[in-house]
Amino acid sequence: MFARSFLVASFLSTVVGLAAAQAPRTDVGDQPATGWRSVGDGTPSVARAAPAPAAPAPTTPAPASADRAATTSVPAPAGPAALPNDRGQVWRDYDISDYTLRVTSTERPEQAIVDWILRETGYEAWHGETLSILSCGPRKLRVYHTPEMQAVVAGVVDRFVGSQAESRAFALRIVTVDQPNWRAKAQGLLRAVEVQTPGVQAWVLQKENAAILLADLRRRSDYREHSSPHLLVNNGQSTVVSSMRGRDYIRDVTLRSDAWPGFQQQTGQVDEGFSLEFCPLLSLDGGTIDATVKCTVTQVEKMVSVTLDVPTTVAPRQRTTIEVPQISHFRFHERFRWPTEQVLLIGMGMVALPTPNAGKPLVAGIPLPLGTSPARADLLVFVEGRGKTADTPQDTRSAGREAKTYHGRY
Repeated sequence: MFARSFLVASFLSTVVGLAAAQAPRTDVGDQPATGWRSVGDGTPSVARAAPAPAAPAPTTPAPASADRAATTSVPAPAGPAALPNDRGQVWRDYDISDYTLRVTSTERPEQAIVDWILRETGYEAWHGETLSILSCGPRKLRVYHTPEMQAVVAGVVDRFVGSQAESRAFALRIVTVDQPNWRAKAQGLLRAVEVQTPGVQAWVLQKENAAILLADLRRRSDYREHSSPHLLVNNGQSTVVSSMRGRDYIRDVTLRSDAWPGFQQQTGQVDEGFSLEFCPLLSLDGGTIDATVKCTVTQVEKMVSVTLDVPTTVAPRQRTTIEVPQISHFRFHERFRWPTEQVLLIGMGMVALPTPNAGKPLVAGIPLPLGTSPARADLLVFVEGRGKTADTPQDTRSAGREAKTYHGRY
């Protein structure tokens, strides 16, 4: 009896288990679960884990530049609605087209106006505490500054665009004499003007007296005239008179096993001679001339020899020589003002002789005597205004070429 009851209970328990296994199950979120049951081993059922929810579709990342822009861009600070005028600054526009259309010798003639304004006012006047603006285009000059500074700028602009702003003819003579004793005889003809450069003197003299002085200098055996061009210069523009010549020398050697004699010489070049830049600006009435004169003289005094060892397998005691140039430089840059009807004379002092290859032996291979000093001479520059001349593009360009390619022939 007990065994029968036990069998019935086991049968009922099995039926209930089968019914429970076949009943539907739900997981969190009402997602159907999948399960399985081992057959014949009595292992309890194991439920399979529900699949994870699908991940959101990946989005395309923004470009790195956009990220940087988003992270680094900040709103620009708002500027003042109007320019500060704590010193009473005012804005003015100047029409310079009458001048820029006339000048054809340079691509940017308006730059000369800016340069002369800075010479008149000083560079520091535009870079100090007072807010200022100086902007120039081919047709218009824009200035923001105090009324006093505007008056100076207006005066400079008038000198460029006025009727006197046409091309002017000038005569430049660059001469040297070995001794400065010419001053003793010419003292009564000269009127000294102020010069800032040490060792340099300047004078003005009448044109008749300048002709007398030149005639006396030409009688001297040590007189040399290096150039005497007649220049056609636009008012305010620069022109250059130059006589430069390259001088080659051996500056170094490089060892080379693939070339005979086992090394290769490296050559260099140094330019010697003189260069003079002249930039005139006439006054509004044409009575005076303002001009900047910039002079550079370069002289190779001598070549200092240095002996180097360049041993090779064939010639272990082989030597060669390189050269180190001993150079003398003279530089001068000043501004002068003198009457149009007079001649400006600048005495640069005893400087390097502005003749290329000065001090070289007359016959190649014969060295100069020991103790021979580099050539020095008293350099003189005569500047004479020749008056107004016709302004044509052809004449202006040809004058510029003559001035820049002049090599001392006269």
